[in-house]
Amino acid sequence: MGNNRLPLVSLLGTGGTIASWGSPRLEFVQYWLGGKNLDVHQSLARIPEVSQYAEVEAEQVLQTPSMAIGAPEWVQLASKINHIFETQPEVDGLVLTHGTSTMEETAYFLNLTVKSSKPVVVTGSMRPPSALGTDSDNNLLSAILLASSQEAHGKGVMILLNDEIQAAREATKQNSYRVETFGSRELGMLGYLDSDLKPVFYREPTRRHTYQTEFAVSHELEMPRVEVVYAVAGGNGMQARFLIDAKVDGIIGAATGGGSGAPDWNDGLAEASQAGIAVAIATRTGAGRVIPTNRSKETGLISADNLSPQKARILLMLALSTTTNTNSIQEMFNTY
Repeated sequence: MGNNRLPLVSLLGTGGTIASWGSPRLEFVQYWLGGKNLDVHQSLARIPEVSQYAEVEAEQVLQTPSMAIGAPEWVQLASKINHIFETQPEVDGLVLTHGTSTMEETAYFLNLTVKSSKPVVVTGSMRPPSALGTDSDNNLLSAILLASSQEAHGKGVMILLNDEIQAAREATKQNSYRVETFGSRELGMLGYLDSDLKPVFYREPTRRHTYQTEFAVSHELEMPRVEVVYAVAGGNGMQARFLIDAKVDGIIGAATGGGSGAPDWNDGLAEASQAGIAVAIATRTGAGRVIPTNRSKETGLISADNLSPQKARILLMLALSTTTNTNSIQEMFNTY
């Protein structure tokens, strides 16, 4: 970034609550029923103050609820972001607006596939711009400020809502309605972007990310099919056996505690592994690691470390796009 110009930030819109418009102002729940949406240019026009801090180039790439965003859209977004950084070296950082329901999954996919050290910030809102007390404008302004800052370089993909900067790998949605919904479990946020409008960092991600990873995506990439099987008290192996018949590429076991389930649930996943399906075990607890055991090694199960089941699914999908060797995949879970 030169000394005589403002930072240049690319802004991509995908929809979500931040782009929804409801009526009346006290409609916080079914605001989407009206069917009216703002495009990213209209969202940007609500914060003219941003022109004091950055030049913004905006583009609407999707307009969809985040629950409908999956592997094809992840590949599309990663390819789009990489193309921007490759062909527009003058861009200093990028902001992606996104629905909060699956924001953490998109952010983690991008954390593993964007090939740049420049800041990529994912943001959204818990209250639509039409609602009283909306957080949409402040979150968008703060995300642009973060993406334009030198301090944010090399931190991987970040999520910013409610003035809090979270690492994509650890961030998770923790509340269905509160504006302070995103947190990073017991590991904590990276830092703040407070009322002085400057990012302050207190820690950095240590796991490899973005330009440091081995994963490459293109528009032609068809992601492997990976499903999640949830452990419950007295559960059985029915889901795992169904997925064997469905010939999925991988299964994430969302296990109880440190990585186990009811006996038949365990047996079902072991059968899937023996059938040649990659099976990784995560914990449903919300925090803590799954540690490899002698039994898991004997049955060919992969430990997902401390990744949530939904994020373990993303890493397993990317891993299977490069190899089917379980030892190599385990090393990826140890690395990312």
